[in-house]
Amino acid sequence: MKKELATFAGGCFWCIYAAFEDIPGVISVRSGFAGGEEENPTYEEVAMGMTAHLECVQIDYDADVCTYKDLLSVFWRQIDPTDDEGQFADRGYHHRTTIYYHNEEQRLLAEESKQNLDKSGIFSKPIVTEILPVTPFYEAEDYHQSYHTKNNEFYCQYRKESGRDDFLEKMWGTKHGE
Repeated sequence: MKKELATFAGGCFWCIYAAFEDIPGVISVRSGFAGGEEENPTYEEVAMGMTAHLECVQIDYDADVCTYKDLLSVFWRQIDPTDDEGQFADRGYHHRTTIYYHNEEQRLLAEESKQNLDKSGIFSKPIVTEILPVTPFYEAEDYHQSYHTKNNEFYCQYRKESGRDDFLEKMWGTKHGE
C-alpha cells in the first residue's frame, strides 16, 4: 500500500467529507482546518473569523488504488471554483476553496487540473481556487466527523437549501457531482 494525504478546502467540510469517503482506495476522511497560523483552532473560532483557517478535509488514501488525479476530479465537482467569497450559502473567508498540496507532484497535478478546468469552458468566469502548500491540519471536533451520517436528515436539507445540490446538478448533471 502506498499511503498518501490530500487536503482540500471546499466550503462546508460536511459536504466535502461526504464526497470522498466511499471512493475505492480512500482509507479515511477527517474534517478540520488548515491555512491559519493559530494552533488548535475550534470550529467556533474559525466560523467567527477569529483565525485565518479554512474548513477543509484531509484524506488518507492508497495511491495504488486511487490517484491524486482521481481525488482532484472529485473535488472540482463539489465546488463552485469561480467564487472567492465562500461557497453557496456559506459565505466568508473560512468557506473559500483551496487545494493544499503535500509535495511537488501534487502541486503540478493540481495546477494542471485547474488549467484544464479553466480551458474547458464549463465555467464562464475564471477559476479562483487557490493552490497552496499544506499547513498544519487540525482535526475538527468529533461532532463534525461523519456529520452527514450522524445527522443525515439535517445534512440533506442543509445541502439542498445551501444551493450546492442545485448548482452541482446544473453544472455536472448530478446532485453530488459524482
